[in-house]
Amino acid sequence: MEPFIHGIILAFGLILPLGVQNVFVFSQGATQQRFIRALPAGITAALCDTLLILLAVFGLSVIVLQFEWLRMALMTVGIIFLLYMGYAIWQSNPTKTKDSEALPVKKQILFALSVSLLNPHAILDTIGVIGTSALKYSGTEQILFTAACIILSWMWLFGLTIAGASIKKLDSSGNLMNIFNKCSAVFIWATAIYLLSDLL
Repeated sequence: MEPFIHGIILAFGLILPLGVQNVFVFSQGATQQRFIRALPAGITAALCDTLLILLAVFGLSVIVLQFEWLRMALMTVGIIFLLYMGYAIWQSNPTKTKDSEALPVKKQILFALSVSLLNPHAILDTIGVIGTSALKYSGTEQILFTAACIILSWMWLFGLTIAGASIKKLDSSGNLMNIFNKCSAVFIWATAIYLLSDLL
């Protein structure tokens, strides 16, 4: 049972901080007219997390941590992407969002894929922390550890979608969501600058 608890605590520590993926999933819950329409974003993000966790546990961490150029390439692409995402979130205006302007399923999936798989911070955290932590386990213990990380990721992302939908009911004007978006954009830009400082 210890590996399962370890996996839950570790995954919670990684996914709890506000990040690009969390912001996107939450915002879909808040902007879509119905909860079910926001699910593609949450499900796609959860599937991406599952993939990254499985890759981290079963060996990718060893490859990435061995090649500095690969880490640098991930960071460079990620920084450019984060700067763009920050700009897009800053420009969005929830007070004017109508149902017809909410992201359709295909765009939700594409955005969720990009915020999950083009975020170097998340990739390096997953590989560096979960991947290396999994090395202490083998067999059934490793499966329990991995399952705990995946289960918590799914629960958290669905919880964010629900939280976004709840905020929408409390904030029909969209003003609160607008403030949230501005703060999120600043946070995302700060993350990009922090990652850039690691490269310099």
